[in-house]
Amino acid sequence: MTETNDTSGWVRSWGASPQAAHDGLGSLDGHPPLADVTLRQVVRVSGGGRRVRVRFTNEFGTAPFVIGAARVALAAPDGGVRPGSERALTFSGAPAVTVPAGAPILSDPADLPLPALAKLSISLYLPGRVETCTCHDPALETGWTIPGDAVAALTLPASAEVLPVRALISAVELLPDAPARAIVVVGDSRTDGVGSTLDANHSWPELLAERLAEQGVAAGYVSNQGISGNRLLNDGIGVAALARFDRDVLATPGLGYVVLSVGANDIGVSFAPRDDGPLADFLKMFPGEPVAADDVIAGYRQLVARARERGVRVCATTIAPYEGAEIYTPEGESARQAVNEWIRTSGAFDTVLDFDAVWRDPDRPGRIRADFHVGDHLHGNDAGYQALADSIDLSLFS
Repeated sequence: MTETNDTSGWVRSWGASPQAAHDGLGSLDGHPPLADVTLRQVVRVSGGGRRVRVRFTNEFGTAPFVIGAARVALAAPDGGVRPGSERALTFSGAPAVTVPAGAPILSDPADLPLPALAKLSISLYLPGRVETCTCHDPALETGWTIPGDAVAALTLPASAEVLPVRALISAVELLPDAPARAIVVVGDSRTDGVGSTLDANHSWPELLAERLAEQGVAAGYVSNQGISGNRLLNDGIGVAALARFDRDVLATPGLGYVVLSVGANDIGVSFAPRDDGPLADFLKMFPGEPVAADDVIAGYRQLVARARERGVRVCATTIAPYEGAEIYTPEGESARQAVNEWIRTSGAFDTVLDFDAVWRDPDRPGRIRADFHVGDHLHGNDAGYQALADSIDLSLFS
């Protein structure tokens, strides 16, 4: 039996797409190597369940690393854990495991009842050195490094230091009390939640999860597979969506719905102004030839075909405005409008979420409303992401 489409077993309740440390926003640059330290990271699950397992990742690692011990617990404030909720994780029954280079590894299931929207603390001890850290950049929720083996610490020691990325974890999967389905969102920084308040869980997929939990929708399990700077067709910041789709989306336990919210960076980078200033240095992070609207549409068709092979419903969001951002050009705006027209009218998707309509300024439709962006005319603020989540008809996932 495969778990990819199984709505009666394990369901992914939290996710963060893995990246190479050098392939993100550079948040680990200058950070000391991870060696003889405990990582403590907090994630908020979407739907709840009675058993939990954690997916650790070395998928971009160049050498194996050892997890000497690992624990999960209900998170308490300031990096602490709720006493009595701690559960030691094992791996094929053993308390330690070597994670091979290029591979993920699942923990054994642990009995730990988790309500919807619970915050889960994940601690893992690294007795040796991690040569290359597979991570997700940025984290948007504070994590810490603690010297030595501190997986059993109930409170955060004074020696703890902030960890600037999601390191070595990529998913939390739960066994629900009733059949459930996962919604996986694949996208870029606007999906990732850039511009939202740190530690507040205010990306639009997380806010959607809150609405689903409030309504008790069975498909209340939302996995955010956004990567800041990501593109549909070409690598650059993170592996291209076309290349990571099988791993990050189609292999998701309990997969029921896919939401495609990618393509903005393909257009923005391809049509961005070319000069010798700071923007030119930024654009060097995005290799490959420029693409046109038809190329983005072709990429969407590929993702739809691959998702439909798994029997899941496919949604798409229109591409939101970006006039006023450094990468904006009128040519890029024309391409955005062409892609959006196709998304709205092609019939390629089971449903369309018109994020462009939600965010655009009625007086200047090429721009985001001033009260919805963080100041850069590109990324949402908390109110902007809330507006996107609130615009979604929850009956689409029932």
